[in-house]
Amino acid sequence: MAEIRKRDQEEMKRETIGRVTLDLSKYPGEDLYCDGAVEDELLKITRDLSPVEYARAIEERASWPILYHLSSQRENIVEWIPLEKTDKVLEVGSGCGAITGALSRKAGSVTCVDLSLKRSRINAYRHSDCENVTIRVGNFQDIEPELDEDFDLICLIGVFEYGISYIGGERPFESFLKILQKHVKRGGRIVIAIENRLGLKYFAGCMEDHLGSYFSGITNYVNGGVVRTFSRPGLERIFADCDIPAEEIHFYYPYPDYKFMTTLYSDKKLPGKGELSNNLRNFDRDRILLFDEKNAYDGILEEGLFPVFSNSYLAVLGPDYPVRYARYSNDRAEQFRICTEILSGDDRDKENPGRKSVDGDKESGVTGRMVKAGEKWAENDTMLVRKRALAPAASEHVRSMASAAEGLGERFAGGELSVNRCRLLDKNKELPCAEFEFVRGVPLSELMDGALERGTDGLEEFKRLFREYVRRIDYHSEMPVADYDLVFSNLLVNGEDWTLIDYEWTFGKAVETRELAFRAVYCYLLEDEKREERLPLDWIMEELQITPEEAEAYRQMEQDFQKYVTGQRLSMPQIRELIGKKVIKPWKMLDNYRDAEQICRVQIYEDRGSGYREEEAYFVKDAYETESSVELELKVSGDVNKVRIDPMMDSCVVKVLQMTWNGERVPLEKKKLLLVNGRSSGGENPSIVFATPDPNLGIDLNQLERKADNLLCVSLEVTRLPLQTAEDLCRALAKHIRL
Repeated sequence: MAEIRKRDQEEMKRETIGRVTLDLSKYPGEDLYCDGAVEDELLKITRDLSPVEYARAIEERASWPILYHLSSQRENIVEWIPLEKTDKVLEVGSGCGAITGALSRKAGSVTCVDLSLKRSRINAYRHSDCENVTIRVGNFQDIEPELDEDFDLICLIGVFEYGISYIGGERPFESFLKILQKHVKRGGRIVIAIENRLGLKYFAGCMEDHLGSYFSGITNYVNGGVVRTFSRPGLERIFADCDIPAEEIHFYYPYPDYKFMTTLYSDKKLPGKGELSNNLRNFDRDRILLFDEKNAYDGILEEGLFPVFSNSYLAVLGPDYPVRYARYSNDRAEQFRICTEILSGDDRDKENPGRKSVDGDKESGVTGRMVKAGEKWAENDTMLVRKRALAPAASEHVRSMASAAEGLGERFAGGELSVNRCRLLDKNKELPCAEFEFVRGVPLSELMDGALERGTDGLEEFKRLFREYVRRIDYHSEMPVADYDLVFSNLLVNGEDWTLIDYEWTFGKAVETRELAFRAVYCYLLEDEKREERLPLDWIMEELQITPEEAEAYRQMEQDFQKYVTGQRLSMPQIRELIGKKVIKPWKMLDNYRDAEQICRVQIYEDRGSGYREEEAYFVKDAYETESSVELELKVSGDVNKVRIDPMMDSCVVKVLQMTWNGERVPLEKKKLLLVNGRSSGGENPSIVFATPDPNLGIDLNQLERKADNLLCVSLEVTRLPLQTAEDLCRALAKHIRL
């Protein structure tokens, strides 16, 4: 009986959702943190919808929390990590399960730890078919003593910065890491994704992610808080204090950041100039934009300082991985979702020991011919490029790349454009890979940029490069095979050798050379809007003999192509626009301010019997107390017959809040006392619309009792109006007064 009661008690401490087990034995009985009603909405979505419907839910709700917790792109930060089906993974701070699914698909078992029961249920519902996932709910310190000590991988994705809350003490981050070290097996790894407190986006005007304030990390968290992010040296000091050897510390750089990473760089493959152009990623908050981050990154790259200013870090503690670079194209339709990787050739076989040998691969497409038995695959600097399917639906897309290499190789054979060699790996598996040689050279786009940056001196060089591009891609253009994505960045130039390195979008039909060249220019401009200022567009249109009507047709074809690729789903920039967070450009505010300084000025004229004289007028300093509030105290001598106040140097509407003469109210309702060149509403406190850039508000002092020295006090509310709006208001006001 006692055993039955004990078993029942144990069962009460467990909850099962689908195939996922939630261990509640350390749950304190209430969630100690919660994001409010949005978590109930997340629970309903994950319970009632399948994961393939999440993208639609994200677009319909246009909500930052829904995007953040449910976007499949959150998985990118760990999806690239090679895992075996025998590996054990510990995920600390699993939350709503943004990365749990990616780990579950690749590893043998995944143990999640999270303090929130509601978030853990959301995690369980979205991964209810994963029988290798266990979620332990409760405080990490309570659960930690019971965790296994032989995990192959421990993940802290957006968690390490909360070390003060998790652990506490004088050195919480070192203590946190030392605790985790006890649970990783020899040869295992700890992976930490965290913001860089010196990330360029924070200098450029993004708020600190956790505190929602400007420059908090940059100023070393002088205002306190329970969150800390670190620079690279700061992280390295923590790792060194935990006795982690330098050779077991490896830094990767998620871009734009680790939350929605599209590209992963490493110390062995840093970004090139022009690559970092996708920087407006403020989904959660409005931001200011103090400078163009792309141009700043280009300068940082030239100085070799990218590791200092990367927005985020992903630190691998333990043996390094063979992946040097990864780029995700998973904001597309499912049948086109792939990952492009650059791998170290030396370590590639260790990653995939069951892989076929290079020399025995007989069926790989290689620039117009097949690799023959016994032929050695050339490897440059032991690096290889790999494109792999991210979903079964994308398998055929990846397999088509080998036949594309063969077809394009046949077309350009004998010409002056090489096609990077390709072969299929695991071609019969559900998720095949296409592997390419790593080609050295400078992107044609970078050479063109360099020419355009030299201004008039470089224009002829740009024209030469463009003509050379057109000549080389035109070779055998009548053949029924064409790479639709023959953009400048997909061509590497090494002396006289030009190589096409990416031909993912190859179609079995002929495409006019001028259409391909126009698309290349169109994409070139989209990558960096500042190129348009330098690019001789008229010359290009004339060179390609394209009419404006044809150009518009090509643009429409490009839009249709993008819809085909994305499957009609919104891109991340479009979702950012949908969520509606603003990008505030201070220099425009400064321009408006400087403009306002000239426009928002109050000028005073006095008529002593001979009319208003410009040479005797004067401006009242600091008349504007706010951008719309005017306060005046004017000393007026007794010989002045009329005073004219010009409240602004533009069309506007003026509300007279108060006007006194020697302390007595001025009876503005009295006829012909108030003299204006606008349309007045009349009354004691009139509103006057001025449909003129020279508004005049005059007071006939002959109708008031004058002394030798007088004091005129005026309070106005002034609102600048576009001239057309002011004219419309004047007409409406005139009609109203007549009625």
